[in-house]
Amino acid sequence: MAIGDRIINLVLRSPASFCSRVRIAVLRFAGAQIGRDCRIESIQLPRNPWDIELADGVALDRDVVLLATGSRMSRPRISIGSRTYINRRTIIDASLTVMIGADVMIGPSCYITDHDHGTHPGSPVSQQPLVEVPTSIGNNVWIGANVTILKGVRVGNNAVIGAGSVVTKHVAPNERVAGVPARRIR
Repeated sequence: MAIGDRIINLVLRSPASFCSRVRIAVLRFAGAQIGRDCRIESIQLPRNPWDIELADGVALDRDVVLLATGSRMSRPRISIGSRTYINRRTIIDASLTVMIGADVMIGPSCYITDHDHGTHPGSPVSQQPLVEVPTSIGNNVWIGANVTILKGVRVGNNAVIGAGSVVTKHVAPNERVAGVPARRIR
């Protein structure tokens, strides 16, 4: 690991709250688009900081991972709306597009992705291309702890997703879902 990468990782993982401003400055320098009044705890951004866009007032708690993979595109792969809070140990894994709206609350240890691997017989999964479909979460959505949202899912505005759910299909606006797989509960 290069010395520059070590310094960036040290700053990004520093636990002191005043370091949030330093983390934001380092991420902006690396190409991330970050709005005003954001709070960034010790996060992980393994690659492609230019693929991250945070609107005003976004808060990222400890050990959040923003994983954007692929060559540079004209738009960010991960876009997070104003006043959204993402709790600790959540992973957002994007190779195409994951868009999260404004005023969203995401519980701890969630996983949100826009891709998975091909599974054609006769070829190792590790050698198959990714299957990518954009994933989006609307405004004012509450996502409970340990939720998994898979590729291609659209979560509508004002939806609630119960803790421990695995979301494989679209969630309509104002809908409440829970379970594995997630189903409407009222």
